[in-house]
Amino acid sequence: MHDTPFPVHETGDFQYNDEGPKDSPVPPIVLLHGMLGDLSNWVDTVDRLSNNGYRVLAPIIPVYDFPISETGVPRLTQHVHEFVEAMGLDRTILVGNSLGGHIALLYALDHPNRVEAMVLSGSSGIYETTMGTTFFKRQDREFIRERTEMTFYDPEHATEELVDEMFAIVNDRPRALRLLKIARSADEETVTDQLSELEMPTLLIWGQDDVITPPDVAEEFRDRMPNARLHFIEECGHAPMIEHPEAFNNLTLDFLSERAELTHAPSPSNR
Repeated sequence: MHDTPFPVHETGDFQYNDEGPKDSPVPPIVLLHGMLGDLSNWVDTVDRLSNNGYRVLAPIIPVYDFPISETGVPRLTQHVHEFVEAMGLDRTILVGNSLGGHIALLYALDHPNRVEAMVLSGSSGIYETTMGTTFFKRQDREFIRERTEMTFYDPEHATEELVDEMFAIVNDRPRALRLLKIARSADEETVTDQLSELEMPTLLIWGQDDVITPPDVAEEFRDRMPNARLHFIEECGHAPMIEHPEAFNNLTLDFLSERAELTHAPSPSNR
């Protein structure tokens, strides 16, 4: 995992960051990174949200930690549920990118009364252009670079450090097998037909140039979810919070501000 400027706490089996005031105007915000992501993906978001008065928790999603027989999106969703329980959170706002968005969706389907709202970007769950089995079998560094660059509109974000990290993963058989198992699980655990059940307010922030979960995926999420709105960010790929953090964070803060106003609005009898 890349270095992050914030501390990583450990409670039981969970590693996570926890920033911002405990008396946040909305339920705690839980940030869920993608399959090949880590906490460094959320550095700007943690900083902006916590500095604006929100409590933000970002758990490490343990994609490599479970036995191969258990590895998959359902087990990772269960891990997030166990994390929420361990933190004593009655309600949350889930923010998920890519696989993290898929986990958020499955969690919300399992525990709808515990999810106040969601922010999703580049989420799997309908379909995605996966890296495929070749990604995990090829030991060609230039091939790995090309596939890593697909994540971004601007290939400069596919740094040498990131390419080295991806190359190391695909050459580590236990890790590569788990990633392949999760990718297949994501293809199997589609939520398309269940999206109409998710009535909580949902903000979709999508890269206009996302080639992994293309814009039509975002539009289908919007059309199938009863209370969803969609914002595209131009010249942006699969990870808006990395490629355009200011736009991503501004949209998220506006959404959270609306939630805070509704939470603290006086009841009709008090007006």
